[in-house]
Amino acid sequence: MNVDHEVTLLIEEIRRLGSKNADGKTSVKFGVLFNDDKCANLFEALVGTLKAAKRKKVITFDGELLLQGVHDNVDVILLQD
Repeated sequence: MNVDHEVTLLIEEIRRLGSKNADGKTSVKFGVLFNDDKCANLFEALVGTLKAAKRKKVITFDGELLLQGVHDNVDVILLQD
């Protein structure tokens, strides 16, 4: 799979699992994404896909890298709707 395709899939999964925040943007906790069975099957490297999407300014999250457990409560926010 190419990166653009994986980013598109990530957007769909954030919309499926997330909800609108106070700013009207869709967001989901990293732990919800990471522990979702469909996401686990879709993405070989979820963290890499998240980093690529952040570089493309499609999503944002605090920090540079998200790790399971440590960052489960970090919001992954979709910048484009």
